[in-house]
Amino acid sequence: MKIHQLDGYIAFAAVARTRSFTAAAAQLGVSPQAVSQAVRALESRLQLRLLNRTTRSVSLNEAGERFMARVGPALGELLDAADAIGELRDTPSGLLRINLSRVAFAAVIQPRLASFRARYPDVRLEFGFDDGFVDIVEQGYDAGIRLGEAIAKDMVSVPLSREERIALVATPVYLAQHGTPRSIADLTQHTCIRFRMPSSGALYRWELLEGGREITLDAPATLTVNDTGAMLALALDGLGLGYVLASAAQPHLAAGRLLEVMPEATPRFPGFHLYYPSRRQPPAKLRCFLEVWRG
Repeated sequence: MKIHQLDGYIAFAAVARTRSFTAAAAQLGVSPQAVSQAVRALESRLQLRLLNRTTRSVSLNEAGERFMARVGPALGELLDAADAIGELRDTPSGLLRINLSRVAFAAVIQPRLASFRARYPDVRLEFGFDDGFVDIVEQGYDAGIRLGEAIAKDMVSVPLSREERIALVATPVYLAQHGTPRSIADLTQHTCIRFRMPSSGALYRWELLEGGREITLDAPATLTVNDTGAMLALALDGLGLGYVLASAAQPHLAAGRLLEVMPEATPRFPGFHLYYPSRRQPPAKLRCFLEVWRG
């Protein structure tokens, strides 16, 4: 194999992860044409098509799925090797890709981001926002951030925030018009803004407490979103009751834009955790990230 042929493997992996030549090109810092040419050259050498291409989409065929299953981890090992060598330098560097939800970014990352950039200017950060659950290894992320209870057991998990809790919130105007719910039964008479899980497509049932026991509420889905930020925005618009993280609602509660109802009925759970594959030692760029957000 000639050295330049590795370009095809790197380009293919980027397209496989992003499902887009344009997005892959942006990630690699080259033109979409260069990515396309590298992938076509790889397919020509293998004498197999790896991708299904249309004018609107790109997907892996069976050969592409099997090839990516081998190429992805191998490229990960190469990148880990480069990171390990980079640790011999005085300053951590390189691209650090993290997958997380928008609410996690606002609650955990944003408050310390400027401090991190000042301390480690050679580390390039890329945040991929997703309210669902993705395979961070397959998608080429170094780490992910999710609520602690949602992280797979085969991952190394590091807490980044304190315990979280849910808040049921609505605007003063909405409550004045529709009444303030006093019990879980009352909630069925309100517009409960529902959340559809991006990963499974299922409607998330509200987990609540009644008399010390956990119950779930499957309220009528008259208003549904698949983004937690949108749920908070709709609640702020006075369109219904939002089931949101208390930390995300706190600025609006403090300003009086929202009111919390039935706090005794909302559960608590582990806060946000950063997680990464247990088979890898965290590279220097990830260790310095943890240093700032755990400090």
